[in-house]
Formats: sequence, structure tokens, C-alpha cells
Amino acid sequence: MIKVGIVEDNRTLREGFETLINRTGDMKCVCTCSTVGEALKNIPKAKPDVVLMDIQLPDGTGIECTASIKEQIPNVQVVVVTVYEDSDRIFRALQAGACGYLLKRAKPERIIQAIREALGGGVPMTPEIARKVIGQFQTRAQTASEVDNLTSRENEVLRHVMHGMTNKEIADHMNVTVATVKFHLQHIYEKLHVHSRTEAALKVQKASES
Repeated sequence: MIKVGIVEDNRTLREGFETLINRTGDMKCVCTCSTVGEALKNIPKAKPDVVLMDIQLPDGTGIECTASIKEQIPNVQVVVVTVYEDSDRIFRALQAGACGYLLKRAKPERIIQAIREALGGGVPMTPEIARKVIGQFQTRAQTASEVDNLTSRENEVLRHVMHGMTNKEIADHMNVTVATVKFHLQHIYEKLHVHSRTEAALKVQKASES
């Protein structure tokens, strides 16, 4: 029997998920919660195999809740089921320990399939979410490749830029002319495909976080 927990503040949807699960022969809903507080109190006791997790909850986010639950029950599989499909929430949920990400408009049979996939080691996602994840990984890989193409001197200039130093301060620190610093910056902009110091710094920061 597959034990399932539900964290969802919308009562109609929560009860709908519960009915769907209990009507599936080899599944049983062992815990329903409407807040982060309830989830952190009750889910560790119920010890479900899979948790369906909403993101926007009255007292916090499902992302924070997922991270806390995974700390208490490392083997539990969390599948986010939400209306949000922006890249930031998707990646933060996956980083928190979620193994899957579905949109609430997914059909009931897809929810059941996702529970089975999660328990079997899969990564259940709706097609729109999967495309965004792949796109983000491709973008990050390209950015990392661009950063790797910088020379040691260009990296040095960029580190000073990220510390807020002016061209004159960088020139003095590196014992070169301001014109040389500008020359390096121009090459940095070309290699990173950006047009300003701020864009360059942000791109490198994103690459370091990937």
C-alpha cells in the first residue's frame, strides 16, 4: 500500500486529492494538512511514502515545508502540485528536495501516475515544467562555458568589478593603466555577451550559483 500525505490549503482541492487517492486500489491517504505548521507536526508521525505539496500556504511556503520535511524524513518523496510555473519557484522547490513538479490543472490520472513515478525513483513533471527546467540548465551551461573562456587577467578585473571598484581603482591595484582595464572590460563584455559592468557581474554570479 502506497501511503500518501497531502499539504493543500484549498479545502475542495485537498478533499478531491484525498478521494482520488483513496479510490485508487493500492494507495491510501494517511495525512491531510492545510498549513506548514500542520504538515511539520503531522507528516513525520504519519510517515507517508509520497507527499503532494502546495506552494502557497497560509503560514509559509511549500518550498520551506519541503526542506523541513526532507530533513525529518529523508526518504519521503515530495511532489509539488501548484498553479505557479515560474522558473524561480521550480528550481527552489527542486533544491529544497522535491522530486517532481506538477501544475494543478494536471488530470487526476496524471496525479496518480506522478505518485507512482516518484516512488519508483522518477521525476514527475508536466511537459511545460520539464521544458523550463531543460531550458534553464542549457542557459546555465552556456553561461558557465562563457565564464570559463575568460583569461586569468580578465577574471581578475571582473573580481574587482564585483567588489565595486572603479576603473581607476582597478588600474591602481593591478599596476596597469585605466586604458588597459577598459580593454579587458571590453573583451569581458564580448565573451559574456553583455553590455555593462552590472550585467557582467550578475551573469558571473548566476553561473557560480548553478
